[in-house]
Amino acid sequence: MGRKANMAAILRGLRKLYPDAHCELDYKNPLELLVATILSAQCTDRRVNLVTKTLFLKYRTAQDYAGATTSELEGLIHPAGFFRAKAKSIQETAKIIAAKHGGKVPDRMEELLEFRGVARKTANVILGTAFGQASGIVVDTHMKRVAFRLGLTDRIEPEKVEQDLMKLVPKKDWIFFSQGMVWHGRRACFARNPDCPSCALSAVCPKRGV
Repeated sequence: MGRKANMAAILRGLRKLYPDAHCELDYKNPLELLVATILSAQCTDRRVNLVTKTLFLKYRTAQDYAGATTSELEGLIHPAGFFRAKAKSIQETAKIIAAKHGGKVPDRMEELLEFRGVARKTANVILGTAFGQASGIVVDTHMKRVAFRLGLTDRIEPEKVEQDLMKLVPKKDWIFFSQGMVWHGRRACFARNPDCPSCALSAVCPKRGV
């Protein structure tokens, strides 16, 4: 079975397994999602959601973050790890949003990529989740692992993995595929001891590297 035919079967399987797959970060608007996504680097969504539960009550606008006392912001996000770098990314990004975008998170890839701490992965999350734009495919550690095991890419670099996947996945499915693959990585295709015996995608999975 070729990669494209395999991809169609994988999409059918993911939709059956996770019809309601969605971003598991808690947010109410694009700014909250952007902050949560920056905090999610090398941190679980569950922990980020605990941090933002308090953070979002205190800071509600880009100007709030831009004018925050750095030490106070660092203290609030400390449990998410790498708090100094993340606080700097959030504040510098917030200053640009407040100064150049009227306090609103832009909905264009090139503008999002100007922000500190925002690469294509984060930009794709924002555009797909907050704005419903299929701008690309989110490639995080789960996506890289599962895509390799399923035989969809041989590459390691996130942007090259994304390029491979964008050629295989119909554009109309990019947003769902990004979420469905992450859900599968978190619920079955674990980094260690993947649940291959009960995996619903086992029939189309070559189990590379397992």
